[in-house]
Amino acid sequence: MATQAVEPVQPMARDWRAAWAALRRLLANGDDTVQVFRIMRALNADTSHRNYAQLLTVPGGGKLAYDRVELSERFSDQAWLDALPDGSVGAAYRGFLDRTGFSAQGLADLSYADGEGWQRIEHPVAWFGRRERDVHDIWHVLTGYTAEEHLGEACLVAFSYAQTGGWGWAAIGIGAAVKSLRVTGERGFAKAVWEGYRHGRRARWLHAEDYEALLAEPLETARRRLSIAEPVAYRVAQARLRKRGISGI
Repeated sequence: MATQAVEPVQPMARDWRAAWAALRRLLANGDDTVQVFRIMRALNADTSHRNYAQLLTVPGGGKLAYDRVELSERFSDQAWLDALPDGSVGAAYRGFLDRTGFSAQGLADLSYADGEGWQRIEHPVAWFGRRERDVHDIWHVLTGYTAEEHLGEACLVAFSYAQTGGWGWAAIGIGAAVKSLRVTGERGFAKAVWEGYRHGRRARWLHAEDYEALLAEPLETARRRLSIAEPVAYRVAQARLRKRGISGI
């Protein structure tokens, strides 16, 4: 990764006006992923600072911080991904990439769409912020919330808020749940989002994981070890929305 001179990274003030504008655009077009990153920058403030400090307090966290692996680069290593065993988290992630056409680098590029240059900063907190971004699709795999539908994204957003405490995640989850009440005329979508939050609270803190080791672990073993519960309400809502032929938001 190309880098620039080391710069201090300070928590940004929350910009509620910018967040609201981006949230309205996102709810109007749930595929406009650039708006997600605008909401994150507007509202998450010191989230990465707090979570990086927490990482240093957990067993193995200091080594992860010292090694400072750039996960977008690791997850883009096709030879490494192809070598991961069948039935593993990594094999499920390969399937996710093949099915969706997404990529780790593609997600990174979307996060840089506003061209602010912050992605090049060599700083522990900036690295951790990139790590928070890069594990998003791995969390899709671990939780079972698919990325191909608005419901799955909304549930993972709620899960992510519980895991990170970032207000940007909360804003998106609440916005999607509230809109779903009007669009669907029922509470199934919102119940699934709430379930996502509860499951995020119950699960182990996923930012403490060594993701290179995790991707080699059997998927069901990893889910049990990390206390990631079955998404029951999500599947009920998913089936209901498919039967009605609507997206939920």
